Amino acid sequence: MPVKILSVDDSKMVRLIVTRAFKKFDCKVFEASHGLDGMATAAKEKPDVIILDVTMPVMDGMEMLAALKENADLKSIPVVMLTAEGSRDSLLAFAKMGVRDYLIKPFKEQDIVEKVSRIVTLAPAPAPAL
Repeated sequence: MPVKILSVDDSKMVRLIVTRAFKKFDCKVFEASHGLDGMATAAKEKPDVIILDVTMPVMDGMEMLAALKENADLKSIPVVMLTAEGSRDSLLAFAKMGVRDYLIKPFKEQDIVEKVSRIVTLAPAPAPAL
């Protein structure tokens, strides 16, 4: 069964990088462009990991994280935060809210794979059927 990953970021480019990073693994990547979409997708798909940007319109990453933690069905989903600012205060705020890990933008595909592989087991993608 593929690992389900939800990428929530207002940047289409970042979502593309995340999706491309997991192409060679048995994963299904879902995308959302803001926190409200992210919450709806998380509720529907029950991802194994959420990769969540901090700064977004409509509902930002911290608001979505708080909403996730208040939802009995979603609060145990591990979250990796993406941030452009890696200040000590920001990182402490993430830790207090139960974030599993974080990445500072810009990042490489291998960086996100490494962070996620610490949370879930990434198996190689199955060979295409002939």
